[in-house]
Amino acid sequence: MKFCPQCQSNNIVKSGIVNERQRYKCKACNYFFTVNKLGKRIDQYYVTKALQLYLEGLSYREIERILGISHVSVMNWVRKYNIQKVQNSDVHPTYKILSQTELGKYFSSEENTRGSGMIVTELGDKFMVIKWERFKE
Repeated sequence: MKFCPQCQSNNIVKSGIVNERQRYKCKACNYFFTVNKLGKRIDQYYVTKALQLYLEGLSYREIERILGISHVSVMNWVRKYNIQKVQNSDVHPTYKILSQTELGKYFSSEENTRGSGMIVTELGDKFMVIKWERFKE
């Protein structure tokens, strides 16, 4: 700790151990405190990837299954960054997760690339192909 959370002074000293955590005392305001728990941090790559997948039309639960990140975390990021999904009822996304060799085979078939929009995004050592298809009337 470099600063007191109460008065922001840097005049602090160690003052024992409580519940196996170091306790400190601020000499400026006589405030006792312990080191704050940092919690689990998620790499910014996964935050960006989750938001990208959300914008591409995937649900929170689908993103959770693909990235292994809680759907609640994804919802919180959507709220935090004020992400608005475009609503379009005449198309729906489908996705496939493929390795590099499977991706080459997928694109070599003309029926996979005709008649719909498509995006390819990296997921670690695999690739995700998101395809938008129109609902059949």
